Amino acid sequence: MHAYVYKSLRKADTYVYLAARDDFERIPGPLRTQLGTLQFVLEVALTPDRKLAREDVEAVRENLLLRGFHLQLPPTLAIDPMTQDWGTDA
Repeated sequence: MHAYVYKSLRKADTYVYLAARDDFERIPGPLRTQLGTLQFVLEVALTPDRKLAREDVEAVRENLLLRGFHLQLPPTLAIDPMTQDWGTDA
């Protein structure tokens, strides 16, 4: 299975995987509006043994089969870095 990856120019670190190149009609209208302009960045073969940096390849494949797209949101910090003791206090 191939996927075509686009980055949102409006939302940092947000990517959309499409099952068909430039098939933006698969993305619901309100979501398309939030994402703004999408810029093509990558074509990738999604094989079962493929590793993706931030996504589970099986979840991406399933979303592409069911919806025709997969949305990758920016990572969230599980811990607020301002609450950590970084050892910088005297």
